[in-house]
Amino acid sequence: MIFRLENIKYKGILNIDDLQIPAYMVTCLTGESGAGKTSLLRLLNRMDDPDSGSIYYQDQLLDEINPIELRRKVTMLSQAPFTLPGTIEENLQIGLELTEREKKDKEELVKALETVQLQKSLDESAENLSGGEKQRLALARLLLLNPEVYLLDEPTSALDEEAELMVMGRFLEEVKREKGTVIMITHSKQLADMCAEQRIVLKKAKESDY
Repeated sequence: MIFRLENIKYKGILNIDDLQIPAYMVTCLTGESGAGKTSLLRLLNRMDDPDSGSIYYQDQLLDEINPIELRRKVTMLSQAPFTLPGTIEENLQIGLELTEREKKDKEELVKALETVQLQKSLDESAENLSGGEKQRLALARLLLLNPEVYLLDEPTSALDEEAELMVMGRFLEEVKREKGTVIMITHSKQLADMCAEQRIVLKKAKESDY
């Protein structure tokens, strides 16, 4: 198990007695709005800390891991990913720069774009992209970082169902090839049916069921 949560309480939103999340698999978080799905993701890379309880990453207490180092291994993509002024290439490289990694060559950048089905040239302006295209760009940027764990908060919500299934199918195929772990929030039953190897259903109030 890559994550283990014990006796977690968080702001009256989450109340988890025991939860284990497997490595190298796709785990989908589902449940009604307000059930704490995004909160759970944020706890896993210490964007937030629980009020009580313990979270373990690869059997090490999260509290004992430097948050910056943790986020290089456990990287989160929010529902509204950021896009910087500049070209698509600059937007792909920025994640590597911010995490002090070597830049990728153009061939690797183009491959990442192909994986997420974003048919744009590297020198195009990222500001002109549609919402769905910006989500694909963010997925490509995340692929280039190659973290151990991908935390995805509705990563393709701006795409239609057909495009969503195609993009995520290719994306997850690439992640699995690199032996990554995916923990993903989705409201798409079709997407969850296609890719989930484990499901965690979060309930409102003070219950978590899985």
